[in-house]
Amino acid sequence: MNPRWIATALVILVLAGVCVQLGRWQLHRLDERKARNEVTRTNLAAPPEPLAEIVGPQRVVGDPHDWRTAVVTGTYDVSKQVVMRYRNVNDRPGFEIVTPLLLADGTAVLVDRGFLPRQAAELAPTSIPAAPTGQVTVTGRLRRSERGGHTSGGTPVDGTARLINGPEFASALGLNLYDGYLTVDRQEPAADPAFGAFPGPEIDDGPHFFYALQWFFFALLAIGGLVYFSRQDIQGDKPAEGGPDSDGGPEPVAAGAADRGLRADRGPADSGAGLD
Repeated sequence: MNPRWIATALVILVLAGVCVQLGRWQLHRLDERKARNEVTRTNLAAPPEPLAEIVGPQRVVGDPHDWRTAVVTGTYDVSKQVVMRYRNVNDRPGFEIVTPLLLADGTAVLVDRGFLPRQAAELAPTSIPAAPTGQVTVTGRLRRSERGGHTSGGTPVDGTARLINGPEFASALGLNLYDGYLTVDRQEPAADPAFGAFPGPEIDDGPHFFYALQWFFFALLAIGGLVYFSRQDIQGDKPAEGGPDSDGGPEPVAAGAADRGLRADRGPADSGAGLD
């Protein structure tokens, strides 16, 4: 084994270790998803409660509140309505209309009033159903603020945005907003029928288990390949033990020398017989 082979073997072992860690990471994500699914099932089954009682004085919709059914009463502020672009419901592109609902205590909550399918190649909805005037009672599902890493999609620009983010909307709209939003299930007065309903959450284990199996398989494949090629390399380094005639027998004697010896042994006997 030369240094180059040893270096290659070390690289393969490191890659196999990385694959194992990635497999364990996928299993960890699977456990997290199962725990989140259990919270979601519990929240979906919980009875409707006032918004303030669910989230408390922090006014933050967190993981324990996601998909809870909340009831809130207030007045829509249509002047600060935002059109959400690049939305997709049931594999159909479109827009969502988010309108702040002003509450009696001076705070406000973002309400996603519904989904409008995109018509042809329009860049903005041609017609937006009007929000009810006066006092409105909304019953809907609580959702966490959407975050997109380092993008600025949660900041409304010219009345449009890509992500529904309470803190960023609050800064742009000048409102004391909850961190999170509400999707409409029921509304009094009733919501416009032009709005499409929102689907429920996906409650499944996702692909994490199969991803973990793939990473573990890659690790076994790397180790198996290393063992196989190691054996091939060791067998190739073994010296040849003897030639094709190395069967343990005596070395052959040249035919000419044997004949000469035989004749030399027989010569004196033949010669003596001729003298008699």
